[in-house]
Amino acid sequence: MAAAESFFERTGNAALGSRLRRLSEAITRDAAKLYAAYGVPLHPKWFPVFFVLADGSDKSVTAIAQEIGHSHPSVSRIVREMRRHGLLVERPAAKDRRKTVVRLSAAGLAARGRLEQQFGDVRRAIEKASADARHDLWEALGEWEYLLQQKSLLRRVLEEKRSRESRDVRIVDYEPPHEEAFRRLNEAWITTYFVLEEADRKVLEAPEVQILQKGGHILVALLADRVAGVCALLKMDDGYELAKMAVDHEFQGRGVGLLLGQAAIARARDLGAPRVYLESNTKLKPALALYEKLGFRKVVGRPSPYARSNIQMELKL
Repeated sequence: MAAAESFFERTGNAALGSRLRRLSEAITRDAAKLYAAYGVPLHPKWFPVFFVLADGSDKSVTAIAQEIGHSHPSVSRIVREMRRHGLLVERPAAKDRRKTVVRLSAAGLAARGRLEQQFGDVRRAIEKASADARHDLWEALGEWEYLLQQKSLLRRVLEEKRSRESRDVRIVDYEPPHEEAFRRLNEAWITTYFVLEEADRKVLEAPEVQILQKGGHILVALLADRVAGVCALLKMDDGYELAKMAVDHEFQGRGVGLLLGQAAIARARDLGAPRVYLESNTKLKPALALYEKLGFRKVVGRPSPYARSNIQMELKL
């Protein structure tokens, strides 16, 4: 035990799952011994199913699974095991005899009485243990379950990963050595979903002439001095168009697109532009989600040089 405590001291809360598993295993071992001590023929994992049937009602496997929050296959296995041990009986449902329901058998009902005594003793023992503790474990578990229902641990960790990786991204102004990456990254995403159009070729083959010399800007995202993504601001009469945004497949999932979008909007705002406009396609759902996160909203009415464009969005600054 001392070695385990030292391990958890070194790992801290990064070993949350391992520590909860250790606690769960210790409680499960004691629970199995308690059932034996009270003469209750239950396995700890059967308890949720036994509990919801303890009122003597009939329930389908689906209803039990929904009530206890377990999967249907898991409940099916538990029901089969409890039937083999004589604790459950199965019979056709009253309203639809093609379906079956289960209920406690005579042996299960007899075990219910002994379990009620065990419940009372367990509750009092836990209350006394809680009184000796600085924190209420039951309330903490409920709070953690609620928090993880709102946002899973996986999502929280991946957000931290993306945040850490994005701190290493630098946004710089376009220079001639970036021309090849600007063309390559944009050609890659366009040809993955659509056909490269003449308007694309015109810009990608001469970005300095078609964008920079016409009052526009090109921003480049660098990660470890490698081009991770690019985007452009095309000068318009009433603001700028956000265009030619592309992120290298190798660097996707690191928030590069968000950083480029934020930098482009900040640049347009610094230049006194009243709005930033963009064109996209509704099949590009991740891109549209990014634009909405940046504050863009759907608009209509502008002519487009692109056949693939079927949605227009605008952000007023």
